[in-house]
Amino acid sequence: MAQSAAPATGALAITPISAKAIAPWAVFVGILALVLLYFVGAEQGATALISGEGVHEWVHDGRHLLGFPCH
Repeated sequence: MAQSAAPATGALAITPISAKAIAPWAVFVGILALVLLYFVGAEQGATALISGEGVHEWVHDGRHLLGFPCH
């Protein structure tokens, strides 16, 4: 009583994506995530790259949502 969820005829072929093709995108997303994490978690005080309160105000709610202290 084995039944298949996919139709026997007209099924789409799934082509695998190699790790070599995914690697540049994975590196890009990783760097982007680290930059975002820096701005949300550490961009204030002694480690600030940008002076003023602009970045702090933009990421203030995200800071609280992720559990970073800021006050």
